[in-house]
Amino acid sequence: MSGAGRKLAWVAGVVLALAGVARAQAPEDVVVFAAASLQGSLDEVAAAWTQESGQRVVISYAGSAQLARQIERGAPAQVFISADLAWMDHLQQRRLVDAATRTDLLGNRLVIVTGANDPAPTMTPRTALAARLGESGRLAVADTASVPAGRYAKQALQAQDLWDAVAGRLVQADNVRAALAFVARGEVPLGIVYASDARAERRVRVLATFPADTHAPIVYPAARIAGTPAARSDGFLAFLRSPVATCIFVRAGFTMPDGRRCPPSPTPG
Repeated sequence: MSGAGRKLAWVAGVVLALAGVARAQAPEDVVVFAAASLQGSLDEVAAAWTQESGQRVVISYAGSAQLARQIERGAPAQVFISADLAWMDHLQQRRLVDAATRTDLLGNRLVIVTGANDPAPTMTPRTALAARLGESGRLAVADTASVPAGRYAKQALQAQDLWDAVAGRLVQADNVRAALAFVARGEVPLGIVYASDARAERRVRVLATFPADTHAPIVYPAARIAGTPAARSDGFLAFLRSPVATCIFVRAGFTMPDGRRCPPSPTPG
């Protein structure tokens, strides 16, 4: 081989070696399937994790039911975060999530929202529905048959003997953020969503809050999908419970089922 040829071969070898080092130092993306109500806060947590670890987080948001069914069909996710226990249980019963990695990550509250410019004072759910729906008003909710927020809404309405009065006047959406959008755009006067959704949308405000005992506890479990490499996802799963992530979620309106708190900021000086 000529001198020029040897030099070209050496350069090519160096390039390949550097590419290998880059691949080793940059972890593969972690693909997360997450309930729609996490959008915004989870994006912020993912950005913090990427900054700390160098690993990119790719998040697909939708209703928990839709995501669970996609995982059943073999969708290439590494982490699933559901908005209720039932859909995580559904996957665990089919051995599609690693039960050893499962954790109850977050909690939430169920509220009735109206347009941000509605001057009405805070009310009880019963008063809010009577005052703002009138004879023909519609109520936006997530799908009450399959989407967690919709199922919680139905439970809360039934517990307060309000279901029969509104069941025929529901605008049901594929996920809770879609229900929120109906109210934000002024297409319906009221919607039932999570407290974190209300905080994320400046065009709405909370008109009433359902008592916690009117519905099943709102719990967001997280787990690694069975058969996926632990090294690819477990760092991010652990980071979801870190002080940094906890503070982001608390600011977004979520609660902590295990009593985790956002550490106070250090006092200047």
